[in-house]
Amino acid sequence: MDESKQIRKKADNNYLPIEGHGLIGNMRTCALVGINGSIDWYCYPHFDSPSVFASILDHEKGGHWTIEPADVPKSEVRNKQFYWPETNILVTRFLDDGEPSIRSASMLINLPDGVGQIVDYMPKFSTKYGEKLVPNSEVVSYSLIRKVQVIRGHMNFRMRCIPAFDFAREGHKLTLEDKKATFKADKGLELTLISSIPLSEMDDKEGLDFTFRLSEGKSCTFYLHSAQHGKFDEKQEMAAVDHEAFYFEETINYWREWLSQCTYKGRWREQVERSALALKLMCFEPTGAIIAAATCGLPEEVGGERNWDYRYTWIRDSAFTVYGFMRIGFIEEAAALMKFMEDRCKDARAAVERGEPPLQIMYGIDGRKDLNEEDLHHLDGYLSSRPVRVGNGAAKQVQMDIYGELMDSVYLYDKYGSGISYEFWNHIVFLLEWLVEHWKDKDQGVWEVRSGDQHFTYSKVMCWIAFDRGIRLANKRSLPADVVKWTYVRNEIYKDIQDNGWCGERQLFSQYYGSEGLDAANLIMPLTFFMAPGDPRIVSTIEATMKTPQEGGLTVNSLVFRYDVKLSDDGLEGEEGTFNICSFWLIEALTRSACGDKKKLAKARLMFEEIIGYENHVGLFAEETGSRGEQLGNFPQAFTHFALISAAFNLNRALGDSSGGH
Repeated sequence: MDESKQIRKKADNNYLPIEGHGLIGNMRTCALVGINGSIDWYCYPHFDSPSVFASILDHEKGGHWTIEPADVPKSEVRNKQFYWPETNILVTRFLDDGEPSIRSASMLINLPDGVGQIVDYMPKFSTKYGEKLVPNSEVVSYSLIRKVQVIRGHMNFRMRCIPAFDFAREGHKLTLEDKKATFKADKGLELTLISSIPLSEMDDKEGLDFTFRLSEGKSCTFYLHSAQHGKFDEKQEMAAVDHEAFYFEETINYWREWLSQCTYKGRWREQVERSALALKLMCFEPTGAIIAAATCGLPEEVGGERNWDYRYTWIRDSAFTVYGFMRIGFIEEAAALMKFMEDRCKDARAAVERGEPPLQIMYGIDGRKDLNEEDLHHLDGYLSSRPVRVGNGAAKQVQMDIYGELMDSVYLYDKYGSGISYEFWNHIVFLLEWLVEHWKDKDQGVWEVRSGDQHFTYSKVMCWIAFDRGIRLANKRSLPADVVKWTYVRNEIYKDIQDNGWCGERQLFSQYYGSEGLDAANLIMPLTFFMAPGDPRIVSTIEATMKTPQEGGLTVNSLVFRYDVKLSDDGLEGEEGTFNICSFWLIEALTRSACGDKKKLAKARLMFEEIIGYENHVGLFAEETGSRGEQLGNFPQAFTHFALISAAFNLNRALGDSSGGH
């Protein structure tokens, strides 16, 4: 058996595909719930905390919480998974698919006969009134609820809850009291699981493992929380289980009220709204930050080393997401993200005095700067994709593009949201004055290469945008600035890009000065008004990108690679899948360059609708799409869902429907 077939067989036996999951959360942390009923990823108490369940990174050691039909071959159960409409409440449904006629009477008693389901969510209260009705509402807000129901017939279930604290590096002790189990990790974290039915422990007492039976119309509830956020007394614990129906209704109301702010009414509304809901799940409510993705360590190439930790806040991602939220009416989320970035700018002067760039490219969700990268050698990795990394060493890279993305979001927020403060403007002036002296510096680029610095064309374009938006903002608001100097620098950057970023031999903008390779990031040029969308150089670059890799391009059936790893040394071994955000960037670039050309717009629409066909069964995207249509990389990825919103908005408008928002 060749290696690829061995990997696929292993996936069938031990790992769900990455795309075989839905996401639930409470804007503090989140969990991946597999279509088989297993929670394969859960960090507590926050997104970037060590994991409690991480079987997606090691099916043996990672820990999981699985609820599934018992005493029946998996081939005789059909699984469905979907979100409760207009919410982030996830339903995993099991349907008996066996043939009763071939079963003996004794077997029939123990086999599923009908429909069962799990309703997974983390409670959110739609109003302060709702919080007042709940004892210790803070505890409830940090909880994870799993309600198991039988809709038709009867069904036996097996429940296994086996935590593996701190990425399976830390042991724990289990204390069991009938309907309450407490897992206490060696270093102090304590999680409590309360239930409406009696619990049973495994023989080795590391976790819970038991079966239970439910009949039509019956249900049971499991409720995981931590004493870290307050304690229930015994009476309150049982009351919390009894109040599940209230939590469920409040959570439905919360999500529907939030989504009702969406101003987008155009084509592909379902995909836009699901992307907005996914982005909201990745927002960290206490600080306004947004994580790049919900997971760490998932591979960009199965069996490869491109496995990063995305549970942090990139300036770039935050800036783009401000635009995405504002485009469709979510001003509060945009304001929270802008406040997070403003707070990071306050340290700019001190950073420069320390000999550092004024901004890091990424921060912890609490604003911390130290994101030390570490390899977890004890974990096997998803389908043996090693090493599994936590932390992110790229935080110390120099990436000059972040100043342009920041300034573009500041300009748009000032235009569509609230006017920025004078204090924030002073921080911006300091950043731009620093950039006057440093825009000519080499950097490691938007894709965070680990092969050395270059003059990346995309980075230079973003430096141009930084000054362009600064000039516009200063003029619009009559803010104090050396606009004459900024204008001179802006013009100098523009000419530098045209002279050095343009590859005359291939008639395209290259990845970095002196190279001949394409970079899908350069598709941002017409999207940010760096050049006219119909400029021959832009049109030529788009056309080159749309060619297949065999023809020197980056596109395969509407899916776009970031760059050609054979032409662009990124310091890593192996290859990767097509990058989903680049596919949506190509749609937007083609849409804008169409300039009313109906054939080009029709092509853009067909490409967009082909791409959204790669979303998973609940409308989520990972970072990349592999050669078999599988999802690769961390999941779900905020960048991809922002790009979907932006592409849908602009394509919908170009097609003649102006009802998509602002």
